[in-house]
Amino acid sequence: MGLSAVTNSTDGREPVRLSVVVPVFNESENVLPLLDEIERAMAAHGRFEVIFVDDGSTDDTVAKLVARQGADGCLRVVRHLRRSGQSAAVRSGVKAARGTWVATLDGDGQNDPADIPALLALADREGGPVLVGGLRQTRRDTLSKRWASKFANAVRQSMLQDGCTDSGCGLKLFRRDAFLDLPFFGAMHRFLPALFRAHGHPVAYVAVNHRPRERGVSKYTNWRRGLIGVVDLLGVFWLKQRTKLSAAVEER
Repeated sequence: MGLSAVTNSTDGREPVRLSVVVPVFNESENVLPLLDEIERAMAAHGRFEVIFVDDGSTDDTVAKLVARQGADGCLRVVRHLRRSGQSAAVRSGVKAARGTWVATLDGDGQNDPADIPALLALADREGGPVLVGGLRQTRRDTLSKRWASKFANAVRQSMLQDGCTDSGCGLKLFRRDAFLDLPFFGAMHRFLPALFRAHGHPVAYVAVNHRPRERGVSKYTNWRRGLIGVVDLLGVFWLKQRTKLSAAVEER
């Protein structure tokens, strides 16, 4: 997977607490309004960075972000030189992140950045979860998407028993080191609650807002997601059954 990045170096200021990772593909109309919303939402919550991971866009998504970068110290841009999928984009962003915590959200503007502080507040509690997943309360999608998602979540829950009723919500918060310890595969972003739990990490969920897409077009179809999802689900079920937690390790 070809990868290029524009990053800023350590500058002596307070450490980055949170990295917001946004995977995008041909979202030229959405990236700058979304960036503005993220910055407003996080302005009072410590030092943060926003990493847009462009997954080989063919429009001017990258050009708009790079043009903004010079005037925006928190913005970083990572680009896949060829399209590699949303999970690969999330992983590239997490690997580039400097924050202890990583929040992800979709690049279409349907996730609300104003919900991120609530996820972070829950994770900050002593003994709190390592992953906090968003649960969309009122889906602003077509009826066919809502029914397909409801059916897929029911099937997934019956097999994985991860306690998540909305695994497809792009808004999640997790600890960077724990994520990078997970096995990587295509579409893993849809199964993060099950994977975190299988590796012994506490998981919690928070009700979040969901908005209609106002700009651009969806890159997925129900049939495509459904067919790929069956194979992925079987693979995650196998991983869950085969995952054995390591015994405690002591170094002398």
